[in-house]
Amino acid sequence: MTALLSVDNLRVAYADRSGERQAVVDLSFSVEPGEIVALVGESGSGKTATALAIMGILSSNAHVGPGSAVRFEGRDLLTLPERDLRDLRGRRISMVFQEPAAALNPVMRVGDQVAEVALVHGERSTTRARDQAIAMLDRVGLPDAATRYRAYPHELSGGMRQRVMLAIALLLKPALVIADEPTSALDVTVQAQVLQLLLELQKESQTAVLLITHDLGVVAETCSRALVMKDGRLVEEASVDALFHAPCHDYTRELLAAMPRLVRPRVVA
Repeated sequence: MTALLSVDNLRVAYADRSGERQAVVDLSFSVEPGEIVALVGESGSGKTATALAIMGILSSNAHVGPGSAVRFEGRDLLTLPERDLRDLRGRRISMVFQEPAAALNPVMRVGDQVAEVALVHGERSTTRARDQAIAMLDRVGLPDAATRYRAYPHELSGGMRQRVMLAIALLLKPALVIADEPTSALDVTVQAQVLQLLLELQKESQTAVLLITHDLGVVAETCSRALVMKDGRLVEEASVDALFHAPCHDYTRELLAAMPRLVRPRVVA
């Protein structure tokens, strides 16, 4: 099977007052169509920098090093013109951010933010875009979606805002969703609901998911394969079953040792 996403020798560096800091070093991995892959590591391991590089939305003080390649559906995203990247984002590849309150436009109604995805990618009828948005908001479990379409982000709870982010990311059934710690800002009950929703939507659309997380319990429940990062480098790659039962790297063993003992992996088909 041809990989949907192939990251090869990715290097990402950030410039600051003290010089240049390497956030990602020679990172290589792939994601197959319809696969759910975890990118695991502690804060500062390079997970989010990897996601931003894939999406082409690194901050102005960051750059991708020479020799890096990020191929998505056969095209190197790092060499595409910005116009082509904008066409892909939201339509073929999308991202769910860690903190929806920061990712959503605070002065734009949430429904309009969902509908905007359809309008940007070719839908000419605002009525049809609105109907699509309401249907998707209903599908992601936003209560009374037609009414809450007109709500502003600050009028919704954290769990509701994350449901809006899922609606934005999945509206056009992209081939790949990058979910960056999508539940870390939520309480435990809402975390479980949002993760279950993500899995249901992924199964319906056969979208591949790159799930960025520090929580191995989440990995055990949702993913088929895991990539472990430390200090910007990939230190281990394995099936979830192998990762939990026969970890190879000391760092992976440290992460597993820190897990609550009640968590047990399940095999994800």
